[in-house]
Amino acid sequence: MNHQQLIEGCQSHWDQYIQHPFVQQLGNASLPKACFAHYLQQDYLYLIHYARAFALAVFKSENPAQMRASLPSLFALVDQEISLHIDYCQSWGLDEAAIIALPEGVATIAYTRYLIDAGVQGDLTDLYAALVPCALGYAHVGQWLMQPGNTTLANNPYRDWIDMYAGDEYQQAAKATTDFFDELIADIDINSARGQRLQQHFSTATRMEIAFWQQGLDISN
Repeated sequence: MNHQQLIEGCQSHWDQYIQHPFVQQLGNASLPKACFAHYLQQDYLYLIHYARAFALAVFKSENPAQMRASLPSLFALVDQEISLHIDYCQSWGLDEAAIIALPEGVATIAYTRYLIDAGVQGDLTDLYAALVPCALGYAHVGQWLMQPGNTTLANNPYRDWIDMYAGDEYQQAAKATTDFFDELIADIDINSARGQRLQQHFSTATRMEIAFWQQGLDISN
């Protein structure tokens, strides 16, 4: 099996994730700034746990080759992405200390603890089945936003965010993570009990992503 089969196994939820109203409003620049600021704050808290999940992936690896596959993501998150995220938050007037002191949103707690739980209870493949919807999904979001008619780039306050996830660097990183996942699941029959458990992880993480977007929108209500 491969990741595309897992997407097809939850296609309606995947489409809701990639084309969520939060994403659409980012593209057409109509997203309220309070919603984006809240999303940024919670996304920073999410990234801390996401990095921990990749550290768990190194621990769950069966050999050095598998360890090396997860290390670039772990290193990029801890050494680069979290710092860049703080820089980006500061450009929106959001201070790191204040963000860390914030309570985690319900969707943030549910999603991040699910990721860790998938890895603790399962093996490396279970963990990646829960991790890949984030890495791959944001790449698909970036691609969708760059399709004609989906985004207004001129005077869009979210253009830097769009450019980041649509950019080659992120797209290649997401592809590397997904390619490794495809190697892990290549010999698994999606209709087997094992395959269906991985589908459940992938589908659940996708639904968690939808809830995470919605958490950002709900702040304006």
